[in-house]
Amino acid sequence: MTSLFSPGWDGARTRGAKILLLCGVMMAGFIMSSPTFAHGVAEDDAAFLEQSAGAQLIPFIYLGAKHMVTGYDHLLFLFGVIFFLYRMKEVGLYVTLFAVGHSVTLLYGVLSGTHVNPYIIDAIIGFSVVYKALDNLGAFRRWFGVQPNTKAAVLIFGFFHGFGLATKLQDFKLSEDGLVANILAFNVGVEIGQLLALGAILILMNYWRQSASFVRHAFTSNVVLMSAGFILVGYQATGYFFHS
Repeated sequence: MTSLFSPGWDGARTRGAKILLLCGVMMAGFIMSSPTFAHGVAEDDAAFLEQSAGAQLIPFIYLGAKHMVTGYDHLLFLFGVIFFLYRMKEVGLYVTLFAVGHSVTLLYGVLSGTHVNPYIIDAIIGFSVVYKALDNLGAFRRWFGVQPNTKAAVLIFGFFHGFGLATKLQDFKLSEDGLVANILAFNVGVEIGQLLALGAILILMNYWRQSASFVRHAFTSNVVLMSAGFILVGYQATGYFFHS
């Protein structure tokens, strides 16, 4: 695992310090101002979910894909996961682990009726972004002398991301008629959305890696990523204490 905590990165850290605060504030404002903050459900989509009856495969596939590509928390975590992955085989492995994790708990959570406090789950999802940024920075090895199993971590956090998706669907009175087919279709849509988002991220990342700015700003980018994760955690923690 590539680490950014080395003497050679001191200059990059100094140069990035001045833009870090600005980037963090801009990201916070962008995320917090969105009406579908994290992975909420738009009003029109919510109305459709509650009014639909019977198998509605195509609409649920669309909603699943839309949900993933507008889910900032999921995308931030994926961005962190692939940040230092250069081979498509590795990208495929980690993304598959994440997909397996969130598919299992999405399907289990909705179909079994298992309900978890959404604020707690979303705070854990925010922490997953913090974890991945710290992992990219080499913080665990530097601070604690250990390196967590990155594959296991992606799978485990995938479980929590799946519960996050499930809690949003559980907010609505979904018809039992065609429920299994619709949830499976929704999950297929989530995977399609994940592939679309991943493709866009990979294109941008590969372009960025070919420039010298990647080396200069990799440290700063992961600190900003960590800051975004803390914003997500703080937002959900506030909701838990004041609205639950």
